[in-house]
Amino acid sequence: MSARDLRHGYLAAAASVLLWSSFMLVSRLAGKSALTAFDLLALRLGTATVLLLCLAPLPERRHWRDHRLWVLALTGCVLFCLLCYGAVRWVPAAHLGLLIPGIQPFLVALLLLLGGHGLPPRATWPGYALMALGMLLLAWPLFHGAALPGQAFGDGMLLLASLLWAVYALLCKRWQYEPWLLTRFVTLASALLYLPLYAWFLPHGLALTPWTVIVGQALFHGVFPAIVAMLCYLRAVAQLGPSRVAALMALIPVLTGLAAVPLLDEALGTTLALALLSVSLGVWWVARRMAPANKQQGGGMGLPPLAEEQQACRM
Repeated sequence: MSARDLRHGYLAAAASVLLWSSFMLVSRLAGKSALTAFDLLALRLGTATVLLLCLAPLPERRHWRDHRLWVLALTGCVLFCLLCYGAVRWVPAAHLGLLIPGIQPFLVALLLLLGGHGLPPRATWPGYALMALGMLLLAWPLFHGAALPGQAFGDGMLLLASLLWAVYALLCKRWQYEPWLLTRFVTLASALLYLPLYAWFLPHGLALTPWTVIVGQALFHGVFPAIVAMLCYLRAVAQLGPSRVAALMALIPVLTGLAAVPLLDEALGTTLALALLSVSLGVWWVARRMAPANKQQGGGMGLPPLAEEQQACRM
């Protein structure tokens, strides 16, 4: 591989990390406005739908009759996004970074273990232990009555969202849909399921929100996390390989927590900083150990490669 390809791969990976960290920060910023979780999802789906209809043809008729794709749209977009957007009103951005991308490998391994697929490779165990330690540190203020108002509620929503994301990732891996088809169908089907309900029944906060905030949130959520981040990630994987890119994704929780201090004026106490560091180190450890372990196991029934799981569950 040439130096130019490596440079382009690292640039694409850096863009992915920045965009997914920005998703946490911009979502938290929206949580401080009059916009509701229902508004945010409507803005995301409306903008992304218009863009996709301009860029690409509709999925084929047979895809609209595939019930599995509708399940993926409901779990990986509608329910997941509503939980995330609802939680940002209660918890700081660092919690999103830790509980959404941060603990995904841990939850995927747990679901596979509960499903009878056995333990992950032994070489990855220290990484999972670090992730578990990070979650305990995050919950530490709850045990001592020092939690933020609404932290238990917000963290509970994020934990449920992260669990849904892990289920979505495993279903994507099992059913093996082409990534661009999945991106188009999940967005368009989610819009068909959700936007009529939003227009007729769900509460709106748009009238109380400046139009500049509405436009900014619509453009960001509808374009960058939904489409651009996925394209950057796939380019990075093609240039650098999945294990190297997965290790770089470990930067997301720490970067989100650090950026929230100056950008959102959020505190980063010692316990939360240690939680972010522990989870990020755990993700890095698992990513670096997973590819050799899977190669030795011959791709058996153990934990799937972390980068493949992340590719399946794009944000």
